[in-house]
Amino acid sequence: MRIGVLGTGVVGQTLGRALVAAGQQVMLGSRSRENETAAEWALGVGAGASHGTFADAAAFGEAIFNCTSGMKSIEALEAAGEANLEGKILVDVANPLDFSRGMPPALSICNTDSLGETIQRRFPNTRVVKALNTMNARVMTDPARIPGQHNVFLSGNDADAKARVAGWLSQWLGWPPADILDLGDITSARGAEMLLPVWLRLMLALGTPEFNVHVSRAPATAAAAGPEAGSPGRPT
Repeated sequence: MRIGVLGTGVVGQTLGRALVAAGQQVMLGSRSRENETAAEWALGVGAGASHGTFADAAAFGEAIFNCTSGMKSIEALEAAGEANLEGKILVDVANPLDFSRGMPPALSICNTDSLGETIQRRFPNTRVVKALNTMNARVMTDPARIPGQHNVFLSGNDADAKARVAGWLSQWLGWPPADILDLGDITSARGAEMLLPVWLRLMLALGTPEFNVHVSRAPATAAAAGPEAGSPGRPT
C-alpha cells in the first residue's frame, strides 16, 4: 500500500520507517523537495522509501499519516491539497502543543474542541481517525517494548475507516487487537489529546518517554452499578 507521511520529525521518520519495514511504500512529505532531513531518511531506509512535498506525499498516498507539529497541521494539510486528501483515510497522530511559554507545553485547543475535530471540519471529505498520539514514537511502532498490556485509542466519525486503521495498527505495527480501544466519534479526540499534559508530567516523573497507559476494567458484575458510580470529581 502507498502511504503518505506528512512531517519529517522523529514521529514521521520513525513511523515511516516502521511502515516500510512492514512492506508498505512510504513517501515522507515536507515543505520542500530539497528537504535534507527527508532525503537522508529516504536514503537510509532504502527501497520503499521516498520523499517530496506535502502535496507530493498526499497525492502519492492511498492513506495519509499526519505527523506534523499540531500548531502547524492545518497549514501543512492545506499545502498537501484538499483534492489530494479527498476520500482518503487520514490518521492524525499530531497534538496541538504550544511551546510558546516553554516546558511543559500547553494545549492550544482543548475542552470544547480538538485538533482532530479541527482537521475534520476543515477537510470534511477526508476520513479523519485520531490515533497513536498518546505515546512516544518508539512505542507507537514497537508496542512490545512495553511489558504487559497497554492501549492505543481511536477516534473518528467513519466506522469503516476506524476498522481499517485498527487493522493497520495490528498488522503493520504489532498492536494486539484487544489493546486497541475505540473511544467513539471524532469529538472523543478531545480526551485523547488532553491526555498529553498527564503524559508529559509522567515522562518527567519517570525520567523516560518509553511508557504507556493501560486501561484496567472492572469485572462485569462490579460494573453493574453503572457509569455514574464513583466518577472522578463526583460525590458518592
